[in-house]
Amino acid sequence: MTNRLKRFLRPVIQMVDSDYFPEGAEVVRSQPERFDVSRSIPFIILHVGCLGVIWTGWSWAAVITAAVLYGVRMFAITGFYHRYFCHRAYLTSRVSQFFFALLGLTAVQRGPLWWASVHRHHHAHSDEESDAHSPVAKGFLWSHVGWLTSSKNFPTDYRLVRDLTKFPELIFLNRFDIIGPILLAVFLAVLGGLLQTFAPSLGTNAWQMIVWGFFISTTLLFHGTCSVNSFAHTLGSKRFDDGDESRNSFILALITLGEGWHNNHHHYQSSARQGFYWWEIDLSYYVIRALGALGIVWGIRTVPARVYEKAASLRSVIR
Repeated sequence: MTNRLKRFLRPVIQMVDSDYFPEGAEVVRSQPERFDVSRSIPFIILHVGCLGVIWTGWSWAAVITAAVLYGVRMFAITGFYHRYFCHRAYLTSRVSQFFFALLGLTAVQRGPLWWASVHRHHHAHSDEESDAHSPVAKGFLWSHVGWLTSSKNFPTDYRLVRDLTKFPELIFLNRFDIIGPILLAVFLAVLGGLLQTFAPSLGTNAWQMIVWGFFISTTLLFHGTCSVNSFAHTLGSKRFDDGDESRNSFILALITLGEGWHNNHHHYQSSARQGFYWWEIDLSYYVIRALGALGIVWGIRTVPARVYEKAASLRSVIR
């Protein structure tokens, strides 16, 4: 097999096995950070797939499905990938951990261990040169999507998630994260086919469900999540000055179910609550509290009094 063929096949194999690095993950991580065409192909396919609406049209059933999948999968990312896997802001059972990790895979944002390793590194080096998606250090466009097209950022740094690597099922899901998109596409195709057969008045079908529920919903979800990397470090207000450019944004909080209170979160990362006050809407936190009431999660960590005292003192200084 020629070197050129190997280079061509590598991203194809890595779509199935995210841990496939013949030269070693460390060698890949040591490469210069640059745009790689092969890494951009999945994002191009995702966006081009939205154009399928030209042929499939729309129906309320398809639009509602897309909206529901946006909300459910956004919570899987914000509530579990972020607040649970990254920050351990509450506890849950091993079964629930696996279920929400699998649900997170359907968001097409890689595996939970990769996601957590990148995010933990971000907090340790926020807006520094080594921060993979800092708009301050590397520009807005790179922080929003460019960093994902660099092979350097593709391997999972398992050293940063040793607390999670003790679960072999999580390593499996992280390695074969393509399982999520496949399951979602199959589910939508079956759902669309069933609705077309048994509820033809809804005016939908398998392809329409795939276009709206997979491509359009996932693309919106992708940009909503990525906006925390880009917009949340450029636009909004700063309650705490911790040496980075993290910001609070009400609009972004609505789009991301509470992740827009990014400056709050950077100041105190361990809390399951990122909207520190009642007027700071944090839908992910409300869902976490509901799961707590049902006994699905427990040990929910909130904002300590000393943080509120500091916020109050800062307000008095500003006044």
